[in-house]
Amino acid sequence: MRIAFLAIAGLVMGVVGGATIGIGLGLAWIELFNTSEFEGYAGMLVFFTFMPLGALVGGIAGATLFGMAAFRDHEVAIARQRMPYERR
Repeated sequence: MRIAFLAIAGLVMGVVGGATIGIGLGLAWIELFNTSEFEGYAGMLVFFTFMPLGALVGGIAGATLFGMAAFRDHEVAIARQRMPYERR
């Protein structure tokens, strides 16, 4: 259950972070390549191309990384052995 929760949390955080990075990259693209702003073309390019692509890549990466980290921690937790308690 913890693995699924962390994968979903990674998905949500990855989507938000990826969309933010996508917007930044889109704005940089517009400035570097002097994209036309006629009838809002530059804004549509950023918000209908770069933002969804960034959100898609970020969501997949976040879910994968968080899920793998949770799964590996689960394997380590099973392999651990408890030390006997010593009384002094």
